[in-house]
Amino acid sequence: MSVTPRPAVADCSPTAFIDSDHDRVGAFVARVIDGAHDDRTRAQRLFAAVRDEIRYDPYSLATDPTEYRASTVLARGSAYCVPKAVLLTAAARAAGIPARLGFADVRNHLQSERLAAAMTTDLFVYHGFSVLWIDGTWLKASPAFNTDLCVRFGVAPLDFDGRGHALLHAFTGDGRRHMEYVRDRGTRQDLPLGEILATYAEHYPGVAATLAKGHDAAKAFSERLGAIPRR
Repeated sequence: MSVTPRPAVADCSPTAFIDSDHDRVGAFVARVIDGAHDDRTRAQRLFAAVRDEIRYDPYSLATDPTEYRASTVLARGSAYCVPKAVLLTAAARAAGIPARLGFADVRNHLQSERLAAAMTTDLFVYHGFSVLWIDGTWLKASPAFNTDLCVRFGVAPLDFDGRGHALLHAFTGDGRRHMEYVRDRGTRQDLPLGEILATYAEHYPGVAATLAKGHDAAKAFSERLGAIPRR
C-alpha cells in the first residue's frame, strides 16, 4: 500500500462521510477512550468498539449516501466493511489520531451459500479498512467482522494492538483458506462512494441497476457537500 510518509491536514479533518465533528461520533469516542492516555491505547479501544458494537452485515449494501456517514453507521448499529471503516476512521480523527480509508479486493473462501448466490462470485471488490497513524507509522486495521461472527466461522477475532497491521485472517484456526488479498486499491482521505458503487455495478450484475442509481446519488451528494476537507 502506498501512502505518503506523514499525515496531511485532510487526514485529521471531518469530511462529508467521515463526519468526525458530529456530536454522535464525539460521544461514542469520549465513552470508548475514557481514561486512555496515548494514541495506541485509544486506537485499540476504538478498533474493538467498532468491530463489536457495529454488527457486520454483508446484505446492507446501501445506495443512499447518507447511510455511509459515520454518524449514521453508529445510529444503525450494523453495516458491511466499508461503512465500518468509515466509522473507525472518523472515530480516530475525533480522538486526534490521523486516519485514512484503505481499500483492497479480497476473495472470501468461506462465504455463505446465500451470499455466494447473491454475489455470484467470491471476489469482494473495494473491501474497506482504516489506516491509522500510530507512533510515526501508518497501520492498517480492518474492523469488519464482529467477534460473534468470527466464532460462528471458526476464525479468531481480529485484534489491533497498535503496533502492527490488523488485516483479515488468511486461514481459519483449522487451516482452511479464509481471506485472500488480491488487489490493493490504495488509500483515500474521504470515501469515493460513487467510484465504489460504479465498480460494484460492474462486478455484481444482479444489482447493477440499483447500484448505478446509487452512483448518481453519491456524486450529487458529494457535490452538494463540497470537496474535502470541509474545514
